[in-house]
Amino acid sequence: SQLLIKDLHFDGVPVRIYFPREPSVGKRRGVIFFHGGCGIFGSIRCYERICRYITRKSDSVVVSVGYHLAPEHRYPAQTLECLTAAVHFLETADTYGVDPARIIVCGDSAGGTYTASVCQELGHRTDIPKVRAQVLIYPFLQALNFHLPSHQKNASTAFLSCDRAVHIILKYLNKDCSLKEPILAGSHVPESMNLKYKKWISPDLIPEVFKLGYKPPLPASFLPQVHEEVQELFEPRFSPLLAEDAVVCLLPDTCIITCEHDVLRDDGLLYKKRLEDNNVRVTWHHVQKGFH
Repeated sequence: SQLLIKDLHFDGVPVRIYFPREPSVGKRRGVIFFHGGCGIFGSIRCYERICRYITRKSDSVVVSVGYHLAPEHRYPAQTLECLTAAVHFLETADTYGVDPARIIVCGDSAGGTYTASVCQELGHRTDIPKVRAQVLIYPFLQALNFHLPSHQKNASTAFLSCDRAVHIILKYLNKDCSLKEPILAGSHVPESMNLKYKKWISPDLIPEVFKLGYKPPLPASFLPQVHEEVQELFEPRFSPLLAEDAVVCLLPDTCIITCEHDVLRDDGLLYKKRLEDNNVRVTWHHVQKGFH
C-alpha cells in the first residue's frame, strides 16, 4: 500500500520500478539494483522484498533490472543489459521524478560484479549524468587467484564453497567443467600475468587480522591450453579488479560490504584498497558473523 510498482522495459531490458506513493516535495533519489545469482539464476521476483524495503527505507525510486540469464544468453549479455538499463535510467530520470545527479548503482554477489563493471564503463562518459555512488554487497571481482585467505578459510563454507564458486563460473561461461581443478590450482594463469597483477591481487595486500592461520599454497604448473580456454576470466568486465588505474580513479563514491564467512570476502578487501589508492571515497561495512 505504500508503493506503486510498474513493470517496464528499458531499451528491451525488463525492469521493475518501485515508487513511494507518498508525494515528494522535490526530485527523489534513484537506485539501480542488479540482483545476484551468478548470472545463471535469480530474478526480479526473487528480490522483490529487498527492493520494496530499499524503496521504503530510503524514500527512493528503485529500478530492479531483470537481465537475461546464462547459459541461454551468453556472457557478456548480462553485463551489457545492466549497462543498457543504467544508461536509460540516467538519461530519463526526470520522467520518473528522480534527480539524475542522485542515482546510485547497487548489487549483491554477481550483481556487485555488474555494478562494478557498469560504473567502470560509465566513468569516462560525459554525455550522461554521473553515477553518484556504487554499493557492492559481497561482490565477485576477480578470477585469477582462488588461494586468497578468504578462499582458504571458507573453502567448504555452506552455499558458496570455493569449489562451487568455480563450478558456477564455468557454467556461466558455458565452459567444460573439467577445467575446474586446474583453475582452482591456479594453472590457468601464466607467471607473467601473476607478476603483472600482484600489485592488485595478492595475499600480501590483505590486512593481517584476516590472515590468521593462512598458509601460502605451493606454486601451480601453468597449463597453456587451460589459459586459452578461459580468456574471459581476464577481462575487466568479468574481473573488475583487473581494470587499469586510469579507469578506477574515475569511479564514484563507493560502499563495500564484506562478510567474514564468505569466499569472496577478500575480493571486496582488495577492491577497497585499490579504490582508496586511487583517491576514491570508500565506506566499508564488514559483517563479522555474516556469510554469502
